[in-house]
Amino acid sequence: MTRAPSLRTRVAVATALAIAIAVALLGIAALSLVDHELHRSLDRDLRSRAAEVARLAATTPKLITVAGVLEGRVGTSAAYVQVVDRQGRIVARSGALGGRVLPDAAPLRRALRDRTAGYGDTQLGSEPLRLYAAPLASIGGGPAAGGAVAVAGATSGISDIVDPLRGLVLLAALAAALIAGAASVLLTRRALRPLTRLTQGAEAIARTGDPARRLPDPSRRGTRRARRGAAAAGAPGGPAPRDEVGRLAATLNAMLTSLEQAGERERRFVDDASHELRTPLTALRGNAAYVARHGADPEALADIEADAERLATLLDDLLALAREDAAAPAPEPPGESIAVAELARAVVAEIEPPDARARVATVVAPGADQAHVRGDRAALARALRNLVENGLRHGPPEGRVTVTVTQGVRHARIAVTDEGAGLTPAQAERAFVRFWRGDDAAPGGSGLGLAIVRATAERHGGSVTVAGASFTLELPLLRDLSNSPGRTVVHSTNPKGRR
Repeated sequence: MTRAPSLRTRVAVATALAIAIAVALLGIAALSLVDHELHRSLDRDLRSRAAEVARLAATTPKLITVAGVLEGRVGTSAAYVQVVDRQGRIVARSGALGGRVLPDAAPLRRALRDRTAGYGDTQLGSEPLRLYAAPLASIGGGPAAGGAVAVAGATSGISDIVDPLRGLVLLAALAAALIAGAASVLLTRRALRPLTRLTQGAEAIARTGDPARRLPDPSRRGTRRARRGAAAAGAPGGPAPRDEVGRLAATLNAMLTSLEQAGERERRFVDDASHELRTPLTALRGNAAYVARHGADPEALADIEADAERLATLLDDLLALAREDAAAPAPEPPGESIAVAELARAVVAEIEPPDARARVATVVAPGADQAHVRGDRAALARALRNLVENGLRHGPPEGRVTVTVTQGVRHARIAVTDEGAGLTPAQAERAFVRFWRGDDAAPGGSGLGLAIVRATAERHGGSVTVAGASFTLELPLLRDLSNSPGRTVVHSTNPKGRR
């Protein structure tokens, strides 16, 4: 496969062709203008000379036949003048004709027959001529009365001027193309130098696979060794210029930073998940080994069942969180229209066991029965269920959990409040971190419930806030979701805290 020409070569060839064509077009236009003006000047001279002969024939007709009277010049050559009578017989000729006679051209015949003046092109032997013929008046008498006068001039002088210009235009076009090509090569090389640095930096990152490295600053003028050292250190080398290449480098570096952070979050999530899975698996293996040695007893089987349940819950939460992470906010709202109050009642009605369900109360503010949001019903139900179960688990053993549904101007709100002490400001800042549990947290749970709530809220264009013992899920009322991701706001007014 043949290698495609480089961008520098293509730009140089295109520039050279464009300049050559432009110069050639300009030269052709200039040559056409010069040729036109020279022919106009020759035509004026021919007409002027014919008018002089006509006046001479009308005022002093006998002078026409005097030698030397008809001599003169038109343009760059001698004037060929020929006077004929009304029968077309030659009365007088200029000395420049010598023994030659002007051809019986169409303008001369029209001047005799139609009595009209006009121009025409003809030849005298091999010499090209421009000819003008005009009728002569009958007044004044004389041999030429009622005849015509023909004045011709050679056009070879115009060709002698225009032809060298054509060669000059051709040479100028070639020279301009060469100069433009060389200049475009130099300028393109200078313009593409920052892109070359970016390409080398990208190749180095791809070769090493180091996500901490960054593309070099394309405006840097240091030595190659300094550039290599800075690139190896991952330093951009100062602020990027505000031109297109600088903005491209800044954008790519920002993308690399995002990829590095995403990779770091993924590694941290895998580490945390591995750590959390290790505990129930270790307990499960220990109980299984105990049963294998001593036989099954109700207590050991209960421990195995509890460990399996905890492991299943943790895996279920991990899968739910992974699905929320994969489902990024979209311009079009996902899912269906959901009545918020109906969703809250349905979630509370499904709380198990029944004695825990009896501790949960649903309060719908006036007008909130009409509040609808658009979204994934199963995901929103899971998020709300996590908040309710969180309140039941961390609140007082016999305390109540209240689910309050309200409607604002733009958002629907579901607040879940228990009767516990609530979170401290420090705990509130970490409440939605994955796998985080407070020092005095109640047993059970995977540490992912609140993280799932936050991910679900943000995917639906909403947010989740915490104030003391009250968690509020805020969702946009039925409309297109915001293009911007939601946010999680945490604050606490309780100085004691739990969870």
